[in-house]
Amino acid sequence: MEYSTLKFERDGEIATLTLNRPDKRNAISTPMVDDLVAALGAAEADKSVRVVILTGAGKAFCSGMDLETLQALAKQTPEQNLADSRRMAKMFQLVYSFPKPLITAVNGAAIAGGCGLATLSDFTLAVPAAKFGYTEVRIGFIPALVSVMLRRQVGEKHARDLLLSGRIIDAAEAFRLGLVTEVTPPDDLMKRAREVANMLLEASPTSLALTKRLLLRYDEERLRAELELATQENAQIRSTDDFREGLASFLEKRPPKWTGR
Repeated sequence: MEYSTLKFERDGEIATLTLNRPDKRNAISTPMVDDLVAALGAAEADKSVRVVILTGAGKAFCSGMDLETLQALAKQTPEQNLADSRRMAKMFQLVYSFPKPLITAVNGAAIAGGCGLATLSDFTLAVPAAKFGYTEVRIGFIPALVSVMLRRQVGEKHARDLLLSGRIIDAAEAFRLGLVTEVTPPDDLMKRAREVANMLLEASPTSLALTKRLLLRYDEERLRAELELATQENAQIRSTDDFREGLASFLEKRPPKWTGR
């Protein structure tokens, strides 16, 4: 299967998915969402693949939603916004609940939705220069979908700090908060990711799959309900004046003029 926004490579029992829009800092577009869902689905269905590594091409891991997609949001109907929100929710849930071990090798900036992709996996390795942040509130948006999983990862207080401030943190702080498993020198990032993958290959694939399923089933019903709530909120914020102003100010590179509506 061919993908327009990522590369799918397999080396024995390890599959590597590389976000491949380096000229756009691997920004999330609708085709990328579709490609990532399809590629993860293919890796799940392929019984010869036991571990997946997700990384980015170029200097950034993923800079969030791309400009063309952001511009399109302002023109969408409520029905289109809800459908788009469901598409994004499916992608994040698939990363979070992928049934095989998933390692993210963060080679650079991971911002907004890109931060979700970087941190929702089983293992997140990052270079020291990597940056992380949920910056949605700065452009009148809401980090609804990622908030569902982030609260489980770092706790309520840290989640409030990151989501309400929209601040950017470095790899060292992300490690301290529990978003990152390990900080790795740039030249060793993919080598270390493969070392972790090979360690996982030494374990029983049945045991790994059942352990992941057990961890997810503890909170399965509540997670599903919270994601549905977040999906609705993600779609509804797009009809507000602050969202339109935040989006316009971001695209026009000027300070926003908030109205609170």
